[in-house]
Amino acid sequence: MLLKNLYKIESFTYDNNQVNATIVINEDHEIFTGHFPGNPVMPGVCMIQIIKELTEKALDLTLFMEKSRNIKFMALINPYKNPNLTLELTISKEDDTYKVKNITKMDEVIALKFSGTYKLA
Repeated sequence: MLLKNLYKIESFTYDNNQVNATIVINEDHEIFTGHFPGNPVMPGVCMIQIIKELTEKALDLTLFMEKSRNIKFMALINPYKNPNLTLELTISKEDDTYKVKNITKMDEVIALKFSGTYKLA
């Protein structure tokens, strides 16, 4: 985990190239004191890192993001209001790369859609 104690994995399954994970954001993490005081918002780059880490956990590999094709932030993630997130990842291997599609939700609200390509680090 790049940022220690930012989140905790509550549940994690990987089956047929599909990851389903539930995480809980640590609302007391120091990153929220600066992003933003009084109105904390999960930094987008942190969400992209979480997706990478869950992909690495599923594949038991160390990866490097080669490119992102599509990143859509659709709702702000406030750790005080919505600490519980569900992430659905679909992973496919093509040659020496791994393509990942993600949908991150807060309850039924879609917070993030992501598509990216990773290589072995």
